[in-house]
Amino acid sequence: MHDQAGAGEPDNFQRLWTPHRMAYIKGENKPSGSGPGDGCPFCEIPKMSDEDGLIVARGTVVYAVLNLYPYNSGHLMVVPFRHVSDYDELDVTETAELGDFTQRSLRALRKASGAQGFNVGMNLGHVAGAGIAAHLHQHVVPRWGGDTNFMPVVAQTKVLPQMLRDTRELLADTWNA
Repeated sequence: MHDQAGAGEPDNFQRLWTPHRMAYIKGENKPSGSGPGDGCPFCEIPKMSDEDGLIVARGTVVYAVLNLYPYNSGHLMVVPFRHVSDYDELDVTETAELGDFTQRSLRALRKASGAQGFNVGMNLGHVAGAGIAAHLHQHVVPRWGGDTNFMPVVAQTKVLPQMLRDTRELLADTWNA
């Protein structure tokens, strides 16, 4: 923490600078995800190794992957391999495995992190808040008592205590346990 002389009256606030987040906030280089050949990250991730793609587990028709910009530590998504944009486009097999992977996500997160609750859901369409609306994905966000504090409310900053690769490894190890 540094005092910035000449930049106004000093206050008692500490600053946590996260300039790397500005690219995300501005949407720089953000893929549209409009199609499998258009840089859709959810189509590209399965081509990577599990470690590089932050994939926790792979199924037959869906996979579980950590969110690159998590709301909380352990925030993951269950994603169909097939490029579809709406829940009603899933076939019976995809719907069943998406449900199974969601349950397995909850179990793994409880075991690995002691999560006390969860937010689970989908944002279907841009107007509903989907960042990548063209490829369906279900969020599984672990929650703990007191996990919302002044940082995200006042500073629009999330403090995450664990690196994504470490979280991926921990969840992958507990996935089938």
